[in-house]
Amino acid sequence: MRVYRRLISPLYGQVCRYHPSCSRYALEAFQQRGFVTGVALTVWRLLRCNPFTPGGIDDVPPKRRPRFVTNSSGFVRPTYRKA
Repeated sequence: MRVYRRLISPLYGQVCRYHPSCSRYALEAFQQRGFVTGVALTVWRLLRCNPFTPGGIDDVPPKRRPRFVTNSSGFVRPTYRKA
């Protein structure tokens, strides 16, 4: 990703329809969400980056709270959302 940002991206200039740029989004996705989810989020972003979308601000979505947690005894219990 860094090679792309240093060598190829300057040739095209600012053409990304979104903020942050797609390459910056990919770096943030990998840093915040890990490899597998980062790849999935990046691919989804690249599919949306086309002339038929208006673009705009599109940050990496925050992690969701887990639906179930394991306590110290090994029991699984659901998490409850605050209303």
